[in-house]
Amino acid sequence: MASSESTFTQEVVVQRVRTKYHWPPLQLNFWILIMLVGSATILGIFANFITVQQQLQVGIPWYFPYWITVSALALLFIILMLWLISQRQLLPGIVIMGSFILFVLWLVGLIVISIQLWGPVGSVNGNCNLYVDGATSRGPNLETLAWLQQKSICQSWQAAWAFELVGCVFLLWMMIMAYQVYRDDI
Repeated sequence: MASSESTFTQEVVVQRVRTKYHWPPLQLNFWILIMLVGSATILGIFANFITVQQQLQVGIPWYFPYWITVSALALLFIILMLWLISQRQLLPGIVIMGSFILFVLWLVGLIVISIQLWGPVGSVNGNCNLYVDGATSRGPNLETLAWLQQKSICQSWQAAWAFELVGCVFLLWMMIMAYQVYRDDI
């Protein structure tokens, strides 16, 4: 009996399927623009508040650094999204998870700032109405300069609250939009 040698070659073909998600470009760009503006504004306002508190040599409330951290995280998330968009790898799961985490952080901060702004006793808005809005000052003197600074602080509180509210709504909108992008691909 003659034996014959036979060789078998086994070939494995790996096919990589890449799913392309179709994000609505106008909505995505508008969301990124508003969140960049909101996050940067909140970061600047609370950084300014910390500078004022340090100059006055008074304590810094915990929510000032909290908002600096949260707005910086939002900016980092947006930068990550922009990088993923440039690589054409923006996945809805990443966006939903990041937006949800930021939504919870922004909502907590919004509640705290709302309590401080309109709280029952010694609220910022109450103090602004009593000491700033009720007493205008004019002319080239230190009183007017102090009044303008106080007015600026009051308006900064209101602007921060408004951007926080808009940010919460936009983060919720992003979660919905990311789910729709995911659902449309199925």
